[in-house]
Amino acid sequence: MKFFKPFYIQPRFFYAGIGIVVLFALSYFIPVLFNIAQLSILVLILLFVLDFLIIFIGSNKIIASRILPDKLSNGDKNLIELNINNNYPITIHLEIIDEIPVQFQVRDFKLKDSILSRKSKTIQYHLKPTERGEYYFGSLNVYASSVLKIVAKRFTFDPGTMVPTYPSFKQLKKFELLNINQNSLEYGLKKVRRLGHSMEFEQIKDYVIGDDLRTINWKATAKKNQLMVNQFQDEKSQPVYSIIDKGRIMKMPFNSLSLLDYAINATLVISNVVLKKHDKAGMLSFSKRIENIVVAERRSSQMQLILESLYNVKTDFFESDFSKLYSNIKRHITQRSLILMYTNFETLDGLERQIPYLKAIAKSHLLVVIFFKNTELNDLIKNKAETVQHIYDKVIAEKFAYEKRLIVSELKKYGIYSILTTPENLTIDTINKYLEIKSRGLL
Repeated sequence: MKFFKPFYIQPRFFYAGIGIVVLFALSYFIPVLFNIAQLSILVLILLFVLDFLIIFIGSNKIIASRILPDKLSNGDKNLIELNINNNYPITIHLEIIDEIPVQFQVRDFKLKDSILSRKSKTIQYHLKPTERGEYYFGSLNVYASSVLKIVAKRFTFDPGTMVPTYPSFKQLKKFELLNINQNSLEYGLKKVRRLGHSMEFEQIKDYVIGDDLRTINWKATAKKNQLMVNQFQDEKSQPVYSIIDKGRIMKMPFNSLSLLDYAINATLVISNVVLKKHDKAGMLSFSKRIENIVVAERRSSQMQLILESLYNVKTDFFESDFSKLYSNIKRHITQRSLILMYTNFETLDGLERQIPYLKAIAKSHLLVVIFFKNTELNDLIKNKAETVQHIYDKVIAEKFAYEKRLIVSELKKYGIYSILTTPENLTIDTINKYLEIKSRGLL
């Protein structure tokens, strides 16, 4: 098939031609087949002309349009719709070739359907991008043929459309209500018992049975000659920074997405949760340089600023400079903040090189280091070893898994919180840790 031509001849025409050739060959042995073969040629030519006239008489017989979202959500299924109108007086069979962006590496994307006469139809399909950036759609090619399916006419629509792919904003809807109702266990949120009081004073009120006796305000009690208590509320407007390591260790792939993209998607969701909890959300990324800085604020445009900054975060394949990160935090983040650091450590030696800087950051801020389990190693550990080579591989895998647990213990020894999680559970585990810290009044 030559799809760049205004029409093409369907394969059944050539199959019929091959059949006629076979009839002519057999007519040498069965003479009566010669007349049948001649008649078949005539019928085939007549059907070809008839089908050609049916399909090509008139203009604008097929009208189609592609409906795209304003932006695509990275790592999620995005709905693409094709609206098609059939102005032919007969049922038309369609072969649709939508030139989807090259990032998907699909070279044979094709949809087949049929549409009744004078009717409209919407055809849907989904695309799942695995990297952020600009995605260019080519032309929408619709090949129409009649019930004879001998000739197909091409109609071309919507050439050259660009749609940007942003971090997974669809996850925001998924987790929208979870920061409001902590009793919901549908997505794994943990219910955390509150310890102590937050430090933000709200008002002095009359004592009622059930109030904590430790909150009695004795001066106010003496003045009014009745028990008065201090009322506190959850401390608000605390800065929460998501810091993304975009060094080469974060380029490791998992289910088509890199660890960097998982961290970016989690940052978008946790920033939304932080703002819903009346705290200040901010972010930055680092490797050889400190980039994509969004100062922690609580304003209506903050989520859009964070989204635009996350859109531009890309790995530079360098080894990350934690000393430069510490210097930047010391200079620019002066208020005690919760710092959620997305990075990855595969060995204890890799952590020990950076532990002085992590300890220095943790002196002034509440630091949570978030790194990843190697799920492929977990699968290797669980599988039964059947050969000597498998035994060696399993022992090495267990060693690396053990080092991950040692990293957690080492961070805990210096008062640094940590989350060791799988990429698919990164977002919910990060939300859980944030809610736990808020509930316990640790910040």
